[in-house]
Amino acid sequence: MDKQFAVKVEDGKKGVNGEASVGPIYRNLLAKDGFPPLDPDLKTTWDVFRKSVEKYPDNKMLGWRELVDGKWGPYLWKTYRTVYEEVLNAAAALKASGIGPGCKVGIYGANCPQWIVAMEACNAQSYIPVPLYDTLGSGAINFILDHAEVDVVFVQDKKVKELLHPECVHTQRLKLIVCFSSMKDEEKNKAVSMGIKSYAWNEFLHMGSKNPSELQTPEPSSICTIMYTSGTSGDPKGVILTHENATTNIRGIDLFMEQFEDKMTVDDVYLSFLPLAHILDRMIEEYFIRKGASVGFYHGDINALREDMMELKPTFLAGVPRVLERIHEGVLKGLEEVNPRRRKIFNILYNYKLKWMKAGYKQKYASPLADLLAFRKVKNRLGGRIRLIVSGGAPLSSEVEEFLRVTSCAFVLQGYGMTETCGLATLGFPDEMCMLGTVGSPFVYTDFRLEEVPEMGYDPLSDPPRGEICLRGKTSFSGYYKNPELTNEVIKDGWFHTGDIGEMQPNGVVIIIDRKKHLIKLSQGEYIALEHLEKVYGITPIVEDIWVYGDSFKSSLVAVVVPSKEHCEKWAHQNGLKVSYSELCQMTQLRDHILSELRSTADRNKLRGFEYIKGIIVEPRTFEGEKDLLTATLKKRRDKLINRYKAGIDNLYKNLTVHKR
Repeated sequence: MDKQFAVKVEDGKKGVNGEASVGPIYRNLLAKDGFPPLDPDLKTTWDVFRKSVEKYPDNKMLGWRELVDGKWGPYLWKTYRTVYEEVLNAAAALKASGIGPGCKVGIYGANCPQWIVAMEACNAQSYIPVPLYDTLGSGAINFILDHAEVDVVFVQDKKVKELLHPECVHTQRLKLIVCFSSMKDEEKNKAVSMGIKSYAWNEFLHMGSKNPSELQTPEPSSICTIMYTSGTSGDPKGVILTHENATTNIRGIDLFMEQFEDKMTVDDVYLSFLPLAHILDRMIEEYFIRKGASVGFYHGDINALREDMMELKPTFLAGVPRVLERIHEGVLKGLEEVNPRRRKIFNILYNYKLKWMKAGYKQKYASPLADLLAFRKVKNRLGGRIRLIVSGGAPLSSEVEEFLRVTSCAFVLQGYGMTETCGLATLGFPDEMCMLGTVGSPFVYTDFRLEEVPEMGYDPLSDPPRGEICLRGKTSFSGYYKNPELTNEVIKDGWFHTGDIGEMQPNGVVIIIDRKKHLIKLSQGEYIALEHLEKVYGITPIVEDIWVYGDSFKSSLVAVVVPSKEHCEKWAHQNGLKVSYSELCQMTQLRDHILSELRSTADRNKLRGFEYIKGIIVEPRTFEGEKDLLTATLKKRRDKLINRYKAGIDNLYKNLTVHKR
């Protein structure tokens, strides 16, 4: 009998009177008799930090690199004790500035030690940190400042200009700006003219040291953070997470890790480059703090990440698929440069090790000889000490996952979750090849079930069971900030409806197969609202109709464009082209012109870089003229469109990859 990774705790039931059918409720094996008790000593994230300071005061906590003579130097470190002292000073300075408990505090900038100090200072005084994701652009920052009623912003020096930009009108509501380093004189003067106090980092900490104060620490039910995520209508939505959500997550990882031979220790090191404004990096860092381990921040250039890895030598790497794809591409490129004989030996060793892993051998025992002769070089490309690689944020292709499982000499696994579940809803197991291409089984504190989606043909009571993933448990969020309508839309009868379509395997392992609404993630982990983009791009004069396509295994968007015949013929006349409309639609010149017009539309509407269309198919016939491409109400049938244009789309992505090289 196959090994089971989840247990059924309640049967499914057929829907009656128009209700949707629901599948059985599944739980992690550790929760088969009910959710395990929580840790009474860890009720808030402040408890997590404070306990580690008491237990590991001299351990390295936060590391960073400084630019010396134009080159990035070695990692410098702050201990848990040093960080704690800075946190107390920052918390005291906030209080001395007249900031009361419950106030919202924005944190705007790239990952760095100051980011964590600001976050922990909020925890110390029951302030609510509101991360401002630094690639959302000024429009979203402006929206969040107003919507979350932010009073204070801790900001990276590079971001001060954006914060004080005239378009960011809601900056005027701020009482205080604290720079991670120091502000330029003109920026200070601009803040003063707006009635905002501003401080350099050391100046602010000094003020706190001169004005010590009692801490007002939070309760488990207190808001830990309001974390904004991309919304389908363009405006971000604020996910409310409590301290209990976060500490339940941490406790669940503790219990999960106890099952395995390889334990996490104080010597583990994490390279932080995923945005701290996203839940995945935030919860990983919380767990490293919990264990008294070390977090080293990248120096800010994602394209030079390997340099940080070689310097830091991390033991744990978490990334979105695009980062892991780059590692995969780098190794393959290196293989192309070696002689055919060595390449053949590499492939023989790869297949040999893979065979033993599929036979049930643990990764490190499958073929130590292959590791020594071939794969230690791959491990060395990652710094030489990697023990665990976790992929999240979007699906990782089975090809890349298998390759890294064999060649990285580390555990490689996927998880699934979102901000609304405080990061984790399912998690894969190390050394289980049956989990290749899956997102694992339900997390320790999560009830998991599938719900029928009749309009898409997904039934949780069929074989295999398929449906919308619905989740329940202590890690689930309490709602969207100031948006009860949207909250009620996704939380029904205590279940959070994710919008993702899952398929439950017989052994209790989950595969993500679709998305209920056409909100997808590209491989770098960014949400894309396809229908929203079609409306934006549809206003381009030369566009009659457009279907935007994104693949979770790719990093860019493509589209099928039905051009306006009138505009095309006018453009052709202006450029001296005397051909038929159908011939015109096959010309590279027209395709490039349409792409240029789409870029102009994207520029005017201030779309984000990953929302730009990078390749198009020009379709002279309307979608209405093709059978089954539209519903009776003229909505696009995306499954039919994918089938119709699959070959062309594959070719577009192939060409984009070639041009990128």
